[in-house]
Amino acid sequence: MSLFPADILSESEALIRTFGAAGLMVSTAESCTGGLIAGALTEISGSSAVVDRGFVTYTNTAKMEMLGVQEATLATFGAVSEETARQMVHGALFRSKASIAVAVTGIAGPGGGSAEKPVGLVHLAAKSRSGDLIHSRMLYGDIGRAQVRLATVRSALQMLRQLAQL
Repeated sequence: MSLFPADILSESEALIRTFGAAGLMVSTAESCTGGLIAGALTEISGSSAVVDRGFVTYTNTAKMEMLGVQEATLATFGAVSEETARQMVHGALFRSKASIAVAVTGIAGPGGGSAEKPVGLVHLAAKSRSGDLIHSRMLYGDIGRAQVRLATVRSALQMLRQLAQL
């Protein structure tokens, strides 16, 4: 029995196989998912050869201290923004041994949303050491905290796969 739905386990297993065969390592920087992406990957046997580390940076202070997110970025754009996600993924990549990193920051709900940043808004970024970077702005909607978090895990795993293929 697993903590994760079958589709997330299947994608995680495929990523662990793909990354392992290519000698790639991954790191995660997570806010709204609280470590679920790293958890999904480490649910798979053999993941220790692929998963270098995960950063759970729920507060702005943690984002700054652990990942090097600039205070000015947080003040200007907020924690839930493309700019913050990009700085988070950069920090995760260059503060680890990973070849590819993924970062997520969002509003899982049920509260905390606004007209500009509604519940279900998540910014994801993935970056490789070769310099490739992709960003996604997802609007999952107010579908429930658990469902926003699981949808974010799914999107993050897909982005890792996409970046590994570039």
